[in-house]
Amino acid sequence: MFYLAAAVSDFYIPVSEMPEHKIQSSEGALQITMKMVPKMLSPLVRDWAPEAFVISFKLETDAQILLDKSRQALEKYRHQVVVANVLESRRTSVIIVTRDSQTPLSLSDEEIAQGMEIEEKIVSYLQGQHTAFIERKG
Repeated sequence: MFYLAAAVSDFYIPVSEMPEHKIQSSEGALQITMKMVPKMLSPLVRDWAPEAFVISFKLETDAQILLDKSRQALEKYRHQVVVANVLESRRTSVIIVTRDSQTPLSLSDEEIAQGMEIEEKIVSYLQGQHTAFIERKG
C-alpha cells in the first residue's frame, strides 16, 4: 500500500533561481516564474509498483470541481483511491473516491471535541479497502 500526499504544491522555484539575498521592495514590482513539480504518481503506478494498492490525495478550494478532478486522477494514473478534500474542511471531512464509489467520511462535533483526527477514520476505512484489494488479487 502506498498512501501518498505527494505534492505540497504543484509549482516550485528551483534553487538555482532563488535570490541570494532579501528581495528589495524599492526595486519595484516583482515577477515570479515557477516550474511544475514532476508528477510521481504515474511512474509509481506504471513502473515501480504496478501491483500495489495506491492512494493519492486531491485538495481543492472549490468543492464544485473536487469529485470530477478526483475521478480524472483515477482515470489518468490508474490507481485505486483518491482521498478528496476541500481546503476549508480538510481536517474534518473527506470523500474517499474509487472508480466505483464515493464514500464521505467526517468527524462529528463530539469526535472533534475529543481530539479525534480525520486521519483515524481515513486509515481505518482504507485498511478494509486494502484487505479487499488483496483478497481480489489473491
